[in-house]
Amino acid sequence: MTDNFTYHSRKNVFYVILGIVFIVFFVRLIQLQFLYSEKYGKMSAENAIRNVAVAPLRGYMYDRNGILVVDNRPAYNVTVTPVEFENKNLELLTEILKMEKEEVLERIEKGKKYNRFSPVKIKRDVDFQTLSFVEEYSGQLKGIEYQFEPKRYYPTKAHGSHLVGYIKEITESQLQKLGDFYRQGDIIGASGLEAGYEKYLRGKKGFELITVDAEGKIIGNFNDGKSDIQPVEGDDLELTLDIKVQALAESLLSDKRGAVVAIDPTDGGIIALVSKPDFNPELLSGVTPFSVWQQLNTDPAKPLFNRATLTKYPPGSTFKMLLALAALQEGIIDENWRVNCRGSFTFGNKVFKDMHVHGSTNVVEAIQRSCNVFFYQLMLKTGLPTWTKYGKQFGFGAPTGIDILEENSGLLPSEEYYNRRYGKGRWTQGYLVSLGIGQGELGVSPLQLAAYAMALANEGKYYKPHVVDKIKEKESKKIIKVEPVMRQINLKNEVWNAVREGLYRAVNVAGGTGAAARVPGINVAGKTGTAQNPHGKDHAWFIGFAPYENPKIAICVLVENVGYGGVFAAPIAGLCIEQFLYGEIIRNKLNQPKIILTKTEAEQIRD
Repeated sequence: MTDNFTYHSRKNVFYVILGIVFIVFFVRLIQLQFLYSEKYGKMSAENAIRNVAVAPLRGYMYDRNGILVVDNRPAYNVTVTPVEFENKNLELLTEILKMEKEEVLERIEKGKKYNRFSPVKIKRDVDFQTLSFVEEYSGQLKGIEYQFEPKRYYPTKAHGSHLVGYIKEITESQLQKLGDFYRQGDIIGASGLEAGYEKYLRGKKGFELITVDAEGKIIGNFNDGKSDIQPVEGDDLELTLDIKVQALAESLLSDKRGAVVAIDPTDGGIIALVSKPDFNPELLSGVTPFSVWQQLNTDPAKPLFNRATLTKYPPGSTFKMLLALAALQEGIIDENWRVNCRGSFTFGNKVFKDMHVHGSTNVVEAIQRSCNVFFYQLMLKTGLPTWTKYGKQFGFGAPTGIDILEENSGLLPSEEYYNRRYGKGRWTQGYLVSLGIGQGELGVSPLQLAAYAMALANEGKYYKPHVVDKIKEKESKKIIKVEPVMRQINLKNEVWNAVREGLYRAVNVAGGTGAAARVPGINVAGKTGTAQNPHGKDHAWFIGFAPYENPKIAICVLVENVGYGGVFAAPIAGLCIEQFLYGEIIRNKLNQPKIILTKTEAEQIRD
């Protein structure tokens, strides 16, 4: 009796336990089928289907004559899908890629934060041998694949490195700021036009759905590729740049430190923008070895520094015309006002020197001969507030707004500036004397001076400098014209005429300082500058424009630590003006977009 009871009790307990287990499984089945079916179905699909981003071709860049300036070439990246990768294969992978284990693991861990099912770029721009090894060991390297990615290529002789800029892999902080378009390992514009027009140049990513087996090997396209989204190429940029002038200017500064900026006075378009020393942008278009990046950053010549837009040097005598314009416009002097130049000027207990004894000199002659004594006295007569007022009208002390983004404001001293720096009543009129000849604490960039030369050429039409003329949208087929932005500096006609006459004489009449900028058959106007440098030899400047009667190019040349502007900067300006204007003449006659000027190229080689 007792044994029979025990048997039935154990049987009942077993049935109860079995019933509970059945109920648990049944409830879980209901949850999976009805409550969590979408969630786990999606996870199941992600384990079988991979969403692979396809990089678009980055937009091309062309110069004003249709010459291709920035191109694309194929490159390949090795990727890892974090969810599939097995750490036991880490040593083999690092051996193939020639990378440190810590670096590979760091990239994989970062990739997991965004999407562990999405491929992460481990190494960019790998060579054919590495691709062969990846393919050979594909059976062992689960989750390892390679993808196509375009790489920038520069088909002309010109570098244009500070103008077009370069691209680099996106940083962690950029990823957090820029939303969903970018993923770890993507490239992004880092400087110049590449950065300024990133949203146009980058294009739109495509997405390819592929199926993989249980081992993670690719079987093929999901749904025969019908679900794929094709990438859209980046928009093309048509530039105001003349690549022939750019290449020539780069060659003329090849063994120097300095900058050349040339502007089209009819619309503010940049014809050339050169900073030397520079760098080969191809070094930064793929994977940049650490040694190369370190060399560029530690080089005392600072090749990454854009001297065309970021320098802040005294402009020397190139600034004299601004003082002349201010004094003439305000009626402080007229064209007949004269100063007797004896080669020096004494103010207080200090003697300010001139290069020559010019005798009786009026404003036109003072510009032509670059008479310091005339402008020492004119600055004291005009005063700082008026000088600063006109300096602001010509854009000094503020960025120009150029579309490569990278520039500084320079420094235009004012009463407020001196009061702030030295204290009210603690600075004297002696500070102003040097400002009259573009010295002292005044600081400008070659870009600002080129824009100033453009305004002198245009009799006050000041265009905002820009490099992009048109944007050709790939998807919509539309062409977006970048409309020039212009403001007028209103001065009397006789004021413009007097100053422009001085600039003409400075190049074309005996006694002028800019004779080395002459171009046969073309009237060039301009002004030299030799700016004192406390750290070595003087900086050489030249600004000018041509043709004098109907300006097509305005230019600024800076050569650091060499001496006189008339000796070192003016000849470079003349050759660049010649290259551009002779090219324009020939193109207009032949109606052809691409011209090779053998005469000018011969001059380039000779120099």
